[in-house]
Amino acid sequence: MNHSLALCKVAILVFFSSQRRSLAPSQLAKRKPGHVSDDDDDYQYDLHRKRRKPEGERSSDSFVSQFRKPLAQLTNRPVCLDSSQHEAFIRSILAKPFRVPIPNYTGPLGLKALGIKRAGARRSLHDPYEEGALVLYEPPPLSAHDQLKADKEKLPVHVVVDPILSSVLRPHQREGVKFMWDCMMGHRIEGSYGCIMADEMGLGKTLQCIALMWTLLRQSPDVKPEIEKAIVVSPSSLVKNWYNEVGKWLAGRLQPLAIDGGSKTEIDTKLGMFMSQYGQRTSNPILIISYETFRLHAEVLCRGNVGMVICDEGHRLKNSDNQTYQALNSLKAKRRVLISGTPIQNDLLEYFSLVHFVNSGILGTAQEFKKRFELPILKGRDADASESERQRGEEKLKELISVVNGCLIRRTSDILSKYLPVKIEQVVCCRLTPLQIELYKLFLKQAKPMMEQINSGKMSVSSLSSITSLKKLCNHPALIYEKCVEGEEGFQGAVNLFPSGYSTKSVEPQLSGKMLVLDYILAMTRSTSSDKVVLVSNYTQTLDLFEKLCRTRRYLYVRLDGTMSIKKRAKIVERFNSPASPEFIFMLSSKAGGCGLNLIGANRLVMFDPDWNPANDEQAMARVWRDGQKKICYIYRLLSTGTIEEKILQRQTHKKALSSCVVDEQQDVERHFSLGELRELFTLSEGTSSDTHDRFKCRRCVNGHQVRPPPEHSDCTSDLSQWSHCTDKRGLRDSVLQAAWDAAVSFVFHHHSHEEQRGVV
Repeated sequence: MNHSLALCKVAILVFFSSQRRSLAPSQLAKRKPGHVSDDDDDYQYDLHRKRRKPEGERSSDSFVSQFRKPLAQLTNRPVCLDSSQHEAFIRSILAKPFRVPIPNYTGPLGLKALGIKRAGARRSLHDPYEEGALVLYEPPPLSAHDQLKADKEKLPVHVVVDPILSSVLRPHQREGVKFMWDCMMGHRIEGSYGCIMADEMGLGKTLQCIALMWTLLRQSPDVKPEIEKAIVVSPSSLVKNWYNEVGKWLAGRLQPLAIDGGSKTEIDTKLGMFMSQYGQRTSNPILIISYETFRLHAEVLCRGNVGMVICDEGHRLKNSDNQTYQALNSLKAKRRVLISGTPIQNDLLEYFSLVHFVNSGILGTAQEFKKRFELPILKGRDADASESERQRGEEKLKELISVVNGCLIRRTSDILSKYLPVKIEQVVCCRLTPLQIELYKLFLKQAKPMMEQINSGKMSVSSLSSITSLKKLCNHPALIYEKCVEGEEGFQGAVNLFPSGYSTKSVEPQLSGKMLVLDYILAMTRSTSSDKVVLVSNYTQTLDLFEKLCRTRRYLYVRLDGTMSIKKRAKIVERFNSPASPEFIFMLSSKAGGCGLNLIGANRLVMFDPDWNPANDEQAMARVWRDGQKKICYIYRLLSTGTIEEKILQRQTHKKALSSCVVDEQQDVERHFSLGELRELFTLSEGTSSDTHDRFKCRRCVNGHQVRPPPEHSDCTSDLSQWSHCTDKRGLRDSVLQAAWDAAVSFVFHHHSHEEQRGVV
């Protein structure tokens, strides 16, 4: 046995040794120098070196003989697929993610997955530690011991503004969103959840409110949304603008419901569906509606609760007795935001109405407010007030400011100087023509009894009509020609003063001082630059005159007034703002389009006639100097020298002084006019270059010429007494107005927003 095993081992060794043969000399010669072969006796195998497969190496199938017969099936059973392969194939199909069967669909696949909720720590919706994150709420820190004891399902989380919004918010806008959120949560005034966003025009109030609304709709310290629905109420001309702004900034993350037309039944149905939405089923969480439509359908909207309401151009709610105020006040929404760049327009009682709407009771009742604040403040602001009355007025003013500051945030337009080009604002006093002077004198002479009635404090319908007639006469005699022909009171025999053969079918600029100056401004602008111009007036009849002038001079123009539909307004504004648009002039009725319109396609604006309410003029003049403007802006406010228009400007000064004291907290507003002086409406100062400047008793001007420049830190928002005063064209910065000076200009107040252009974004 052992012998046979030994023989087998020897045979195996002989076999393997015969397989390994030394290379012949001829083969050795073919080897490359330095090459080491596996056949060398001193060869050591390198484990890390890859073995090269011999050329022509084949698979195991190549060794099967071609004469071998194929394997035959031994049974008659049908051939079955391998079950493991089949299962693997099915699993690969089912493992593919679900695809929405809509071509090119790229939207979300769903917010929530089915199944049991996984336990875990609560998290904020957005990362509070990301660079640039705007954190509105930060949970109080917990000690290690408290963290062990705390229920992780009840711990508050950070509230962080969506990065898509916080990344575009400017510093003052981030501050505004934080302020409003604190108000909405009741952190600033205990038990009160409203606020007034009173930033001046152009500072992005709409964007700030959208950021606030989106945050409240999506998150809270308790993780779940703070509110389920929100209503935005705005003037009808801004409903479409709000809809577009929400879509622009939220990039389709939600679909707002905008009510901009339809029958009463259709609107009631839509509003009923909106009010019936709750929780995750709220498909349209934001309703955008006009004040008029809200008032008409208030019954439907007041049936259920609403998370918050935003009132744009909220100064419409200045009268707490009107139906719109009552309808909105009955809405079941404790969180209220009122947007108004001009919260004080006429008197403090209107201001009280706005504050009372957002936070009822913090200023007491209307009677309590009047006695406690309004009377002492107004008495102290009068130019004839005694020292003790002024001191008491200032004390009450400080007290009012301290209360209201808890719910009102206001930043002035000087912030815009960081982002916008320079704005040059000019108040241009234009001399009356001889025809206007004679018509003006005749009216004052014939309407003397009526003037006495007005000065005694009694305003009748006929008195208001007389004021309107004088204002129209200042614009152009053509506007009162029909009254002269009919011999109405104040214009009896006036038709004889007009040139023979006079007709209103064509415009005659030389009959009006302001129209003459306007004609020069337009002609110089057209011939020397590519600038576009916005013309604003309170009267559609004046817009008719503008049209006649444009047709005479062959200027292309568009016109927006109260007769134009909301949809058409948006189209013509978009077209005018396009650089490729051929229109040179945009005519605007201040009543129809003074609020919210963006007309950055133009950089010159002419305010042809003043309004009693300074807020209306400021709204209209802010159409061109706003975000997106790339050119230096020129604002022209035309006034007829020594007339009722200068009295209106003086009255505006008094109202703006009141607004500056209460809202802007400026304590050094100059007291130029007593209330008695402001009643002197119906006089004509013929020998003056500016009645307003005469009343200043200006210390910077000697013999009618300015000898000292305006204060260093003054700007367009300062009192007119702190502007530059020009009695000739040498001191003007605007070459267009310099060229128009000799037409009919008698005096110019002018100032600029900031000294130099610091960068436009």
